[in-house]
Amino acid sequence: MKARIAWHDQVAFVAESGSGHALILDGAPDHGGRNLGPRPMELILMGLGSCASFDVMTILTKQRQAVSACVCELDATRADEVPAVFTAITMHFTVRGDGLDHAKVERAVALSAEKYCSASKMLEAAGVILTHRVTVMPRD
Repeated sequence: MKARIAWHDQVAFVAESGSGHALILDGAPDHGGRNLGPRPMELILMGLGSCASFDVMTILTKQRQAVSACVCELDATRADEVPAVFTAITMHFTVRGDGLDHAKVERAVALSAEKYCSASKMLEAAGVILTHRVTVMPRD
């Protein structure tokens, strides 16, 4: 896996993935940025949520659960001192669908956290406390 980060202007960068996708990262105005894109630490949080959501949806699809929506909301706490690393992250999965088996949804989230999500495991190895919550709801 590869990536390329190129400085654009002030504290803005263009990040390109090895698969050919790009996005702009930028800092907050109080740090010299123009708010053109997400902050680097926000990307880590978004990557965690995306990695775990990928696992959850893959598992639920294999279990033939009729999912109509899956949303992962993350709330992170960072250290007060530099480096301001993540110290704790709560992931709240809201899964909607027809006749969903609550136990299967809970198990899919647990399997992601305990076994499959590379991002979760990497952050846990760095000492970040990860917690998960699950809400199962009927289709909209």
